[in-house]
Amino acid sequence: MTWRFDYRKWDGTQESLADDADAVLQQLTDDLLANGDLHEALQRMLNRGWQTPDGDQVQGLRDLLDQLRMEREELLEQGDLGGAYSEIAEELQDVLSEERLGIERLESEARDSQDQRRQEVTDQVATERRMQLDLLPNDLAGQVRGLQHYEFVSSEAREHFEDLMERLREEVAKTYFDQMSEAMANPDPAQLEHMRQAFDALNRMVEQREAGEEIDPTFESFMEQFGDLFPGDPKDLDELLEQLAARMAAAQAMFNSMSPEQRAQLQGLAESLLEDMDLRWQVDRLAGNLQKAFPDAGWEQKFRFRGDDPMGMGEATDAAGKLRDLDELEGFLRSANSPASLSEVDLDKVARSLGEDAAKSLDRLSKLAKQLQEAGLIDQREGRFELTPKGTRRIGQQALSDLFSQLNKDRTGNHATTFTGTGHDREETTKPYEYGDPFNLDLSRTVHNAVRRAGSGVPVKLHPDDFEVIETEALTRSATVLLLDLSLSMPMRDNFVPAKKMAMALHTLITSRFPRDYLGLVGFSEVAREIEAEDLPTVSWDYVYGTNLQHGLILARKMLAHQQGTKQIILVTDGEPTAHIVPYDGGLGYDVEFNYPPRPETLELTLAEVMRCTKANITINTFLLDPDRGLWGFVDQLSRINKGRTFATTPGELGDYVLVDFLNHKTTVRSRGSRAG
Repeated sequence: MTWRFDYRKWDGTQESLADDADAVLQQLTDDLLANGDLHEALQRMLNRGWQTPDGDQVQGLRDLLDQLRMEREELLEQGDLGGAYSEIAEELQDVLSEERLGIERLESEARDSQDQRRQEVTDQVATERRMQLDLLPNDLAGQVRGLQHYEFVSSEAREHFEDLMERLREEVAKTYFDQMSEAMANPDPAQLEHMRQAFDALNRMVEQREAGEEIDPTFESFMEQFGDLFPGDPKDLDELLEQLAARMAAAQAMFNSMSPEQRAQLQGLAESLLEDMDLRWQVDRLAGNLQKAFPDAGWEQKFRFRGDDPMGMGEATDAAGKLRDLDELEGFLRSANSPASLSEVDLDKVARSLGEDAAKSLDRLSKLAKQLQEAGLIDQREGRFELTPKGTRRIGQQALSDLFSQLNKDRTGNHATTFTGTGHDREETTKPYEYGDPFNLDLSRTVHNAVRRAGSGVPVKLHPDDFEVIETEALTRSATVLLLDLSLSMPMRDNFVPAKKMAMALHTLITSRFPRDYLGLVGFSEVAREIEAEDLPTVSWDYVYGTNLQHGLILARKMLAHQQGTKQIILVTDGEPTAHIVPYDGGLGYDVEFNYPPRPETLELTLAEVMRCTKANITINTFLLDPDRGLWGFVDQLSRINKGRTFATTPGELGDYVLVDFLNHKTTVRSRGSRAG
């Protein structure tokens, strides 16, 4: 197979998914180790977010929901819905006042003219106009309808009313259709007919689709003929109808949010203006069709606006639409139970509601599990996420790297013994080959010896005396069992996660650098149990009382019984033994005895197991985490019996102590006479 690789200059837009996946896993590790459930740890990371390798913060669901609530509060404080009614009513009163002043001026001019006939005609006109104004209805729609058929005396009042009507038509158009507001502000007869035809065709298309009939006209021909009225660039009929339904539902929510009087006044005004344009029937027909097609669009919603500034109907409809989007987004985010479920969110709508940064964060959140899966770090089984072997190794490597980065170079010592042997780590020295040496041939030195022996000339012929081999370090093989306290006191004292990190780092150190060594893992609380290395990340503490070190030592001793090399037990604990097992039926079963404070019998049985380990040449090195007073006396007896070392340390220094001690332990055992012959 031939592999092909393409390279291009970094422009800042590419994503390093491998680095990002490692960064995510590293920030996920503590939560995973503390609780042992990857699925829940991912959910918590969704809630809190994380930091990318380049220092950017990915907002979590919790921050996004907080931002969403703040945005919602700002919208509700934006203005007063009653202001639309008040402003229109006040402006109509201004028009009426201007007209009444115009009538008075007309009468005054007639009187000043001293023309009797003109004065009589003027008085008659003035009386008729005042009567028409006095008989105008109290509601806005009635006043507008009456003034539309009224012959103004004042040119200023007429121009003011015509300007108001133009703005009201645009406001009504923006309320229901937004994008058509300019076309409907001051339409001519041809434009009105064009709009009527568009609404009629659209209604027929919706009704045909609802009835399962062939749609005529097609969406493409409809947009070709009427696309100038729908500049939202919908890709198909569903998207166009969804846009219209969202706007009409927002308009209805705006009306729902008003007081009954305000709603009646403004709805009546809107219907009057639509009727004046011969569009009311088509708009009502479309609203009914859209409510059937999109029943969940929020037609019954209402909001409590609390601002002081007057809001126009179009502005209020915009706010109601944004509030509906925020409510919908909030419900979606609250119901999200996995990263994959977030992939269904409309990122454009999120950007409009919360901004581009929030949309980018939500996009990253939706890809959280996918990028970890693509990196081979996690997998999904039966609907739940689990670490892969690669993911487990990566956590161990990260833990080991973190611990070694904290160590001073002079503390680690030298891993090699002072004797040569058959190990696999290279030194920088060579030696003439002797019978029995490993045939690790240094080709450069060997050829050099042959050339020097034979002098100039080719071909160069090798002789056994020319062979020079690379000397190797002698590596001591050791067998270790890590005894890890899983009792309830470990997480209560914040000792649990550092202990698990140390265990994973030690496992990684041994498997990567000392593959010939053996490492066994035993967890103990009320009872002890062997832990497989791949299960270590998900091991949790036990919700039971008891620190059964006796049982742990029994298992560790049995695990080391058939191992070669030096043998040791690394004990990590924070409490004295409080439980032991009592076998029955010839050892086929056992009961657990728990007592606090511990009974002498528990301490005696545990120390008896320490003596058995000592007789089996097993060294017990003990690491105490925030030990209580009772533990000191017990450990003192353990050390006198076993001659192992004891380290009192803190959770933050535990890994350092264990790794340094392990490496130092590797340098002390091999004798010169043990070299393979």
